[in-house]
Amino acid sequence: MGFEMAYNLFSKTLVDSNGAAHFVVCDARKESALRFSRNMLEQFPGAKIEVASTPADAIRASQTVVTMLPSSPHVRQVYESEAEGIIPALRSLPSEDIHSTLCIDSTTLDVQVARDMAAEVNKLGATMVDAPVSGGVSGAKAGTLSFLVGGSEAAFKRVSPILAHMGKKVFHCGPSGAGLGAKICNNLVLGVEQIVVAEAMLLGLKLGLEPAVLASVINNSTGACWSSSVNNPVPGALPDKEPPCTRDYEGGFATTLMLKDMGLASEIADACGSPLPLGEAAENIYAEVVKKEPQLANKDFSSVYHYLRLAADEESRKGRLGQSERM
Repeated sequence: MGFEMAYNLFSKTLVDSNGAAHFVVCDARKESALRFSRNMLEQFPGAKIEVASTPADAIRASQTVVTMLPSSPHVRQVYESEAEGIIPALRSLPSEDIHSTLCIDSTTLDVQVARDMAAEVNKLGATMVDAPVSGGVSGAKAGTLSFLVGGSEAAFKRVSPILAHMGKKVFHCGPSGAGLGAKICNNLVLGVEQIVVAEAMLLGLKLGLEPAVLASVINNSTGACWSSSVNNPVPGALPDKEPPCTRDYEGGFATTLMLKDMGLASEIADACGSPLPLGEAAENIYAEVVKKEPQLANKDFSSVYHYLRLAADEESRKGRLGQSERM
């Protein structure tokens, strides 16, 4: 996600600035940052790109910082680490540099952690918003992401032009944490939806339907949804597209990350007293996928179809064994 988002942000900003913009890239795996830098320089010779070793180095060299991280602990580490974090580094900057600094975090994380980080940054005089995204890796690559922003109206106006370089739609969802609330609700729908699409496709195949025919029916009927029309889990179901299933479920949104998001939904629902019968069932299924088929943990979450197919094959095998024993 971050790689594709950074490419769109850097390339479009570079064009807008007539080559004057200066970029800093930082990654926990320095080789990834170096590879990104080399890729950009190959396409835009002479571009001003610096590779930072730590988040602290990145904030000292930048006026605007966009972070995209796996989850809450990583955000706390990147922002709060005394030795390498963004917030301690901010404190060391001159007052005018602090006030001109803008932090945008696009991680899907715990709402309270997001509010805590924003409160710390804003207290210093800088500006921070939460801006999680929707659209997946394909949307990041195509520059069609939706950004769900939580922060003040003034902060939203400030970040909108930046986010527009990486996405198609930018929504102001409310104060700090509101963007994450919207994102968690969206991914709750998505996590449940992907499982039932996998169930329906598997059932259809067992009924003798061709994958492309069934997908076309669903996508042009009341069952139409992103999980079927874009992220369909069955190879051959979308002949004009290349969802993760065509690459052995590589290059998508990891099952472990969907499990994390379903957990965030459960936690916030418990705190609010809002029931999630389907959400909890879906969370349990993703947990079973990771536990019983660990090779699917880092593959796209549509690989839940593969898990269900294996489970169905196992049930069929047991049925055949039972019949043999009776005979």
